[in-house]
Amino acid sequence: MDYRLFGRTGVKVAPLALGTANFGRPTPEEESERILNEALDAGINLIDTANAYAGGESERIIGRVLARNGKRDQVFLATKVHFPTGPGPNDRGNSRLHVMQACEASLRRLQVDHIDLYQLHRPDPQTPIEETLSALTDLVRQGKVRYVGCSTFPAWGVMEALLTSELRGLVRFASEQPPYNLLDRRIENELVPLAQAHELALIPWSPMAMGILAGRYDDERAYPTGSRAALEGGIYAERVTARGIALGRAFSQVAQEAGLSAAQLAILWVKDQPGITAPLVGPRTLDQLEHLLPVLKMKLPADVRQACDALVPPGSAAVNFHNTAPWMKMAVT
Repeated sequence: MDYRLFGRTGVKVAPLALGTANFGRPTPEEESERILNEALDAGINLIDTANAYAGGESERIIGRVLARNGKRDQVFLATKVHFPTGPGPNDRGNSRLHVMQACEASLRRLQVDHIDLYQLHRPDPQTPIEETLSALTDLVRQGKVRYVGCSTFPAWGVMEALLTSELRGLVRFASEQPPYNLLDRRIENELVPLAQAHELALIPWSPMAMGILAGRYDDERAYPTGSRAALEGGIYAERVTARGIALGRAFSQVAQEAGLSAAQLAILWVKDQPGITAPLVGPRTLDQLEHLLPVLKMKLPADVRQACDALVPPGSAAVNFHNTAPWMKMAVT
């Protein structure tokens, strides 16, 4: 296994990470357990969840599975805080109050005494970053968190946090988890160079573009059963566009000529892009995971990389996967 350094932490992770947003909804616990155990057996050690996934059920499932299999020490366990966890005005955001309360709740659901990577799920413009980093620093000093990171932050927001950490002697972000796939390459403009310069791990979400690059969608108005667009609608349905579907078809042809499935090439393309530590794969079924595991040992050929660049040029976007980031103002047409 070609393990990669996680930023400048010294921690080593597999070049693919397991995303668990499907655990508990729609994937039942029994299948989730099979997926998690198969991933660990294959050498994947970064397991990513969030307190918002399935109302906390994703964390609970992971906690129960790790308690049963006794493999907690093999896992670099990551979760997140930010989105609402209750009806109250303080049951959300990145305030000290919410971060501290949410961490305790995640520890209980996960049945662990510490979280390896605690991430801010989104920026909170109403809370100064110094307050949030101060709370995260206290969690690290208490031994409840090992490292901290962020998700879907603008490059300037990551840099502001790094500078604040340096000036105030606070815990430093080890990673950023952005949306990144062939259909939305905008992180290549600023975030990737920033991460490379300051030794931040990048663990992208939605590397298969929600299945668009895997050929799951034939019609922008008809969603396949079990897809996020069908189950959730809203922000997920917004990403299914005629242009994206057309590019997905062309991408499938590139994959076929390379002797790969479209799903495998989508993951491989992200895995082997400059600055990327490990894309998150979020299978709904064990079969889906097993189909992607060979990518762990694959390398992206130069001619295939060039063919992908011809479809969507570097730094550009054909579909908006930043539509959960209010700070992103660029329209995708």
